[in-house]
Amino acid sequence: MDHRSAILGRMFIVLGFVLLIPFALGFQLFRLNFLEGDGLRTLWSKQATESIKIPAQRGNIYDAKGTLLATNAVDYKIAVDPKIKGFNDAHIRQISNKLAELSGQSSSVYYKKFKDAPEWSRYIVLDKNLSVLDKDEIEKLDIPGLIIEENYRRKYTFGTLASHALGFVNHEMNGRTGLESFYNDQLRGTDGSRIVRKDAFNRIYEYVGSPKKLPENGHSLHTTIDTYIQAILEDELQSGVEQFSAKYGTGIILDPRTGAIKAIANYPTYDPNYPGSDDDENRRNFAISDIMEPGSTFKLVTAIAAVEQGVVSFEEIFETPENGVKVIHGQPLRDHDPLGDMNFQEVIQKSSNIAVADIAMRLDKNVFYQYARNLGFGTPTNVDISGEESGALAKPFDWSGVSLPWLSHGYEVQTTPIQIAQAYAAFANGGTMMRPYVVERIEDEQGNAVYVHEPTSIRRVAKRSTIQKLLPVFESVVADSGTGASAKVNGLRIAGKTGTAKKVVEGRYESRYRGSFVGFFPVDDPKYVCLILLDEPIIGYGGIVAAPVFGNIAKRIAGLDGDIQHEMIAKEDTEEPIFATVPSLKGMNIDDAEDLLDTFRLSYDVEGRSGYVLSQEPKAGTALSSGEEIKLTLSETYAHQDSANVKEGYALVPDLSGMNIRQAVTLLNQSGLKTTIVGSGTVFAQYPRAGQYLRQGYTVTVRGKAKSLETLTAGLKK
Repeated sequence: MDHRSAILGRMFIVLGFVLLIPFALGFQLFRLNFLEGDGLRTLWSKQATESIKIPAQRGNIYDAKGTLLATNAVDYKIAVDPKIKGFNDAHIRQISNKLAELSGQSSSVYYKKFKDAPEWSRYIVLDKNLSVLDKDEIEKLDIPGLIIEENYRRKYTFGTLASHALGFVNHEMNGRTGLESFYNDQLRGTDGSRIVRKDAFNRIYEYVGSPKKLPENGHSLHTTIDTYIQAILEDELQSGVEQFSAKYGTGIILDPRTGAIKAIANYPTYDPNYPGSDDDENRRNFAISDIMEPGSTFKLVTAIAAVEQGVVSFEEIFETPENGVKVIHGQPLRDHDPLGDMNFQEVIQKSSNIAVADIAMRLDKNVFYQYARNLGFGTPTNVDISGEESGALAKPFDWSGVSLPWLSHGYEVQTTPIQIAQAYAAFANGGTMMRPYVVERIEDEQGNAVYVHEPTSIRRVAKRSTIQKLLPVFESVVADSGTGASAKVNGLRIAGKTGTAKKVVEGRYESRYRGSFVGFFPVDDPKYVCLILLDEPIIGYGGIVAAPVFGNIAKRIAGLDGDIQHEMIAKEDTEEPIFATVPSLKGMNIDDAEDLLDTFRLSYDVEGRSGYVLSQEPKAGTALSSGEEIKLTLSETYAHQDSANVKEGYALVPDLSGMNIRQAVTLLNQSGLKTTIVGSGTVFAQYPRAGQYLRQGYTVTVRGKAKSLETLTAGLKK
């Protein structure tokens, strides 16, 4: 009996537990749905939804004439999901063949990517960086499981052109250098967001009716950069660096009346589309970050201070030692050659260190220091490009006994190229210094101006009467007997100064030099200030290495500026006065070519219906006399019925020879063709050859090489 009772007791206990389970489940359901339901539903919603960023589009950057310099481009990634119903091996072979046709690679490359992927993979990337034309071709295959993803990147339209001014962005589309960095907050905009659903496998789905915050796209920059002048500066700077085997070269061109920078360049350069492919040094903007002793270009400070303080007479004769060496406080000071006796103009014209030092020592050192500071040395220019250095100018109480005479010709002072350019711009502008700048205005997405730059006057550096007295002195530097004779351009009045300075290497002066020339033109109404500096050329003198680069640039800019052309004085030995110099028009859109010729007030005749300029007569650089006409032949010269010979989706490869790289790239882009660039400067070879038909989206390889004086006035000889 006891045994039976024990068994029944255990059964009742087990049955009790079994009966409690429904009650426990019911209570749990009640608790989950009613007692804690709201909180748990909120928690589930948070875990099953996610906020995804909607990226804002970065603003564009334009040149002074509205040409697009930097924008956002989209390319495409092609992938497949082989687990999608209906996908089979024939489909992967089909897409592999199409990708091979578009890229020029073997189809086995793509097929191998598919076969090497893990068995469970549902996302196999086959190719990246496809163009929109390539993407359209892939979409036409209508293959199940095909995945096409957009990828936005920063595109710099003309490659290396103005790269140091523009800068570049990192993988997060944030500016790292140049304008991209300085104006990063304005360019990048504000990202938006949207709410999406996630399943248990973390896959994302659209959430119908989900909240969404639209992005605010970045603002666009309209700069003062003139792409034609920029191209001239880069072309001639590269030519100078290569000709004189310099370590690097720097150039700046600005408008002294406003401070607007027309061009700024360094060579070697880099392509901001692929900034990591070049050396770090090539990405450095030496024009604003290279701290150096300027040499004789600094004599402008001594000249202005001495004339304005009345310590020098223009008729005074300065005697220099026969051996060209003078000892000052135990330190030898040398001229580049024994120069003999000179008046004040000849002191500057022939760049006598000894005579300039004698003049400077007549000045109180505090007065000299103040003139140097007034001309901008020792302080940043505050140009709107990131990376500027301020240089260094010691205060007079830190000077030694030889500081003043050595400062007088550009030693014991640390400057940047842009500070020198700013000082000469103040000289050219009648004594009023303007702050240099690059961005003229900033516009929002609708084209409304949110910022407009007003030219900023910093200070008056000297009396206008002082400047007027010194203009002929610095103009004489470019005369036949001056150190800057190589900068001379017939018919164009130029004033400037050469500079040659030894470099300090590991704390000691070595026989390594920086050669420079800075000047402005036309003297009677200066519109352009240009500084050229070459680092460690095989010949150190600025008058030999930098002055001719300046002269070539001035000649080519004069070919662009109609006002300067009409004011240029004809050579005395020319039988018929030169009316103008023929600009390079080959490769230009006919509308742009006509605008340029109309600006120069040149007569022309056009043969053809439309398109780009195929050829011109006379050639670029030819001197025109009054009444002469330029004949242009356009690319579209065939009858309309002949155009049927070009198949849909194909393009006729144009003849690019003689064009500069920028013109060639623009022309190929207009034809729907891609470009691979080898070298720089002027196109001398291309593949495929002109006249062949090529599928749009395919690539034309263009080879360029720099010539000393090509592009817009390319026919002139050095």
